[in-house]
Amino acid sequence: MMAHVAARVPPALLNHGRVLRPIDAQNFYTNPRADFARLERRGALHRLAPGLFAAVPDDAVGSDWLPPLEAAALAVAAAGGRTDEVALMGISAARVHAAIPRALNVAVVAVERHRRTLRLTDREAEILFVRRDVGRLDVQRHRTELGQGWVTTVEQTALDLIARPDVGGAPDAAREAIAALIPRADADLLRELAAAQRRRRVVDQALAHHRRMA
Repeated sequence: MMAHVAARVPPALLNHGRVLRPIDAQNFYTNPRADFARLERRGALHRLAPGLFAAVPDDAVGSDWLPPLEAAALAVAAAGGRTDEVALMGISAARVHAAIPRALNVAVVAVERHRRTLRLTDREAEILFVRRDVGRLDVQRHRTELGQGWVTTVEQTALDLIARPDVGGAPDAAREAIAALIPRADADLLRELAAAQRRRRVVDQALAHHRRMA
């Protein structure tokens, strides 16, 4: 009698990233949608939204594994090889920088091309895509359980939140994050970024307000 072998995503397929679409598997399966459904039933794939699946870590297959929202958002935005064209920003970058301690139900990602807001089906949450020239943002590498990508730096995150605190629909969390990030930011770099991105006035006001409150 043959031993049962758990379903597994082909390692070579993961070269596309850990969030996969059936179209990514055309060279691996004759019927990618059917095989993705099989892998999902066996616990090797986790459905994030229609047509978007996260590869479950080998040691979590069969469990109630759920990737963090920020990790899922970054990997979804990068699906199809767009890793260098996307970055976590705003309140999501603030979460990465531990400036917002509680979980949120929205993630914000900077992308090069227009994309509609995506509602996830594995939780009550959505991913908001904000069109930005990622190459002009101050970013740093960030590793999640779904792979590597970019996240805006402390200074860029503070700048974005100061300029547009309502992006993501969590202005209270944005203000909380600003208060936590400004003391950690390099003020000269923050002003330099603000000048380059035409946001110097609002940043000067925020810095002056922080000094008064300190």
